[in-house]
Amino acid sequence: MERYKVMRQLGDGTYGSVWKAVNNATNEVVAIKKMKRKFYSWDECMNLREVKSLRKLNHPNIVKLKEVIRENDELFFVFEYMEYNLYQLIKDNDKPFSEAKVRNWAFQILYALEYMHKHGYFHRDLKPENLLVTNDVIKVADFGLAREVLSCPPYTDYVSTRWYRAPEVLLQSPTYCAAIDVWAVGAIMAELFTLRPLFPGASEVDEIYRICAVIGSPSHYTWSDGMKLAASLNFQFPQLSSTQLSQLIPTASSEAINLISAMCVWDPHKRPTASQALQHPFFQVHKRIPSSIPGCEFVQPRAFVPTVVKANYLVNKEIEGRARVKRENSVWTKQHGNPISMGKVRPGVNRSSISPGLT
Repeated sequence: MERYKVMRQLGDGTYGSVWKAVNNATNEVVAIKKMKRKFYSWDECMNLREVKSLRKLNHPNIVKLKEVIRENDELFFVFEYMEYNLYQLIKDNDKPFSEAKVRNWAFQILYALEYMHKHGYFHRDLKPENLLVTNDVIKVADFGLAREVLSCPPYTDYVSTRWYRAPEVLLQSPTYCAAIDVWAVGAIMAELFTLRPLFPGASEVDEIYRICAVIGSPSHYTWSDGMKLAASLNFQFPQLSSTQLSQLIPTASSEAINLISAMCVWDPHKRPTASQALQHPFFQVHKRIPSSIPGCEFVQPRAFVPTVVKANYLVNKEIEGRARVKRENSVWTKQHGNPISMGKVRPGVNRSSISPGLT
């Protein structure tokens, strides 16, 4: 590790600590993750989920693993450096983010997930802390819980910070899939609009209660598999009516509400895939990702066209009127199912007042 000069600690987690450092030869700023446990062979290192997944994934919205170093039985990951994580930006912001910014970030996150899911991985731990930001470019990080789509269940029931955990995971489903990442994106999108978590549960049971308070309690008709999971745990859902999501997120457009509603439904099979979500009308008014991302692509409603977007290119369809919006929402809903209706509920508590501890 003599090649790097450590500057300061950026964070500390269950499995490792992260430090800001500089490459002595190139002056490149990097982030170095030092694992807490010892590793006694290279085979042991290479079998880590984080290493296996990041070696296979190369995408402008996925943080790049530059180097793996094992020294004196200690393991270090050298990553590209990103200035902030999304949690820091949420915590430090005085007012909710604009819809344009939410759209931009949500697009990039879904763009990364589309790539991950198509290449056989789902993340399992999406949360604001694991989304890194520099100059409006956002990248998915921390693949320590990433799973291959084709890996054999049963999976571990402990996945992701509770507030972003899909209901099938809360109910200990042994066969959850990439749809759990889509649920997390919906919850994160809502939080960006309000600076408050949408489902700030204090425990697994309270988390389910919070979800019921927003999207309404499930039934055998809306989520038969979930009712079976609950029965296997001798758990009964609280009987609560749904809430108007537009009341909880008054600054969000109808397109944004429609997309969040579609991503946060009980039945994982009724959620859009990341690829389908990218085609939602919410993204039709702003069909780009920042030009500062190498190899970024222009997005048409049905396909990606490989051309770099100029920084000032912005497609604004607002002048076409609200009738077009309703029409597109209606078409998308017919293709992917009705989003749940929502009604009134007390907004989530401020994130800073509750520790997002893992159970």
